[in-house]
Amino acid sequence: MAERIIKLPDVGEGIAEAELVEWHVKVGDIVREDDLIAAVMTDKATVEIPSPVEGEVTWVGAEIGDTVAIGSALVKLKVSGDGAASEAPAEAEAPAEPPKEKPAGAPPPAAPVAAAEPAPKQLPTPKPAAPARPAPAITTPAPRRPVGEKPLASPAVRLKAREAGIDLRQVQGSGPARRVTHEDIDAFILRGPEALAKSGLVARTGITDVKIVGLRRRIAEKMALSKSRIPHITIVEEVDVSALEDLRAALNKKPTAERPKLTILPFLMRAMVKALGEQPNLNAIYDDEAGIVHQHAGIDIGIATQAPSGLMVPVVKHAEARDLWGCAIELSRLAERARDGSATRDELTGSTITITSLGALGGIATTPVINHPEVAIVGVNKIVVRPVWDGTTFVPRKMMNLSSSFDHRVIDGWDAAVFVQRLKELLETPATLFVDM
Repeated sequence: MAERIIKLPDVGEGIAEAELVEWHVKVGDIVREDDLIAAVMTDKATVEIPSPVEGEVTWVGAEIGDTVAIGSALVKLKVSGDGAASEAPAEAEAPAEPPKEKPAGAPPPAAPVAAAEPAPKQLPTPKPAAPARPAPAITTPAPRRPVGEKPLASPAVRLKAREAGIDLRQVQGSGPARRVTHEDIDAFILRGPEALAKSGLVARTGITDVKIVGLRRRIAEKMALSKSRIPHITIVEEVDVSALEDLRAALNKKPTAERPKLTILPFLMRAMVKALGEQPNLNAIYDDEAGIVHQHAGIDIGIATQAPSGLMVPVVKHAEARDLWGCAIELSRLAERARDGSATRDELTGSTITITSLGALGGIATTPVINHPEVAIVGVNKIVVRPVWDGTTFVPRKMMNLSSSFDHRVIDGWDAAVFVQRLKELLETPATLFVDM
């Protein structure tokens, strides 16, 4: 047997280091070739690291949340001689020495047999061990963890447990370091209502410490940077979208691959293209250290998107060159890639202005945080039917509030108000979106 060191590989795009966000193994685990051993995050992309060989984990080189340099040791494995010949030549030569010391004749043929005997290299014994892990979670209820012991689980598993009303301390984890997995939660639920039943109202005194790592930490850093360096001014304006909603419903009657169903966002994107053409100072990046505002000719609109791992901002590049349906198709494609984790670095960077929308969950008004180093962000709130005075009587109208924030260091209140009023005008008379003015 020999030792094989697995290093953090080059994940591309000039990245020099990455943050360790998840271990799939622990010391003592048997891994097979191509089994996942860890996951790291660079910027907003998560990369999973597979094992190139089969062996037993003897050492792990970092803790979750640590920053690991490219090329540094990540895991050490105990592998068969052939699997580590390049890294442990002494181990590989050991079985060859005894045959050389023996006299010539009959013994030499026996030496190759001994050398060819490394059947243990195939590690047949550990293979059945893997499926045995989930058995305890299915057959027997797990004992409650002692007070103070924190169950290990990913944010997605914690959310699943919370939604099911499950105390994670009641669930025995089958993952590395007793980490609770999705399968453990499913098995706990399958045991029946008695596992979830409460005898009555009880005081809960436990404290769960959640380390902020990965995308969540990057979001926290970005928000802190934005709020600490940008003096925000926020304008909330109500918009009558009754005509726009009627037009949208008419256009959605016969969707095709080239003209899919439209949400309100493509209309807003086209309105922003027109308004920013008149006020290019809002389609800009502010380098506050150099004291320079970079006004961009191309309009690259970031769309704040909620993904399972956290908030991401895929970017619709050159919205000025896309029509209504072109914006819709690209928006749908990018949102799907952001949610399933396949979005590339290029698709998640380079925005010059951002839209944030909570859809039907949006309140009456919000105070969006600017996506640093941009200078403006447009927030969409939910559409509600409200009575509106038309000069003679009250009539029901579909109303929506826009909440827009601006960097007050470089955008005056007057310019911000002009921009918001232009958006209101374009959205309330949606036919103008299709007219060159």
